Amino acid sequence: MKIARDIRVGNVFRRGGNLFVVLKAEFHKSTSGRRASTSEMKFKLRDLMTKNRTDMTLDATEKVDFVMLDKVPSQFLYKSEQYNFMNQETFEQFEMDDFSLGDATNFLKADAVVDILFFEGQPVGVELPITVDMKITYTEPGLRGDTTGKVTKPATLESGLEIQVPIFCNIGDIVKIDTRTSEYVERA
Repeated sequence: MKIARDIRVGNVFRRGGNLFVVLKAEFHKSTSGRRASTSEMKFKLRDLMTKNRTDMTLDATEKVDFVMLDKVPSQFLYKSEQYNFMNQETFEQFEMDDFSLGDATNFLKADAVVDILFFEGQPVGVELPITVDMKITYTEPGLRGDTTGKVTKPATLESGLEIQVPIFCNIGDIVKIDTRTSEYVERA
């Protein structure tokens, strides 16, 4: 058991017989109204079994049933109708769908090794590294002299994700992307 304010993004807890993975967690303290001085946690969640997304608000001191998942290092092989992975320890192959992977599909490239989360022997999610290196496949050339302030331009990465990059980045450059925010970090 954990109290709600200790739950972070990526944690899994059981509520009403359902398992939820935390996609976003925000702490709020009310200062007015009849709930003045009460602390609460607002969560954006995904049900691991039905794959539905939902919002939930809990008192910050409420206890929740925290669930530990097994992490298995796995290599992303390819995408057909599903995403295919191979367990790095046993070399067994398994598939995962778009719903289970969520936004992680934007950061998967062939041969990438990620931690797959298992619950009762079934893959239910993925834990990405904080940053990944990806190649820019398309971006407009930067204009000379356009250097005032922080100038950015759109760029398409090898996974199809479109992000904003600094004006000096070009096609073929490898850039480091923060997987939590989908933002440019630096050139690799």
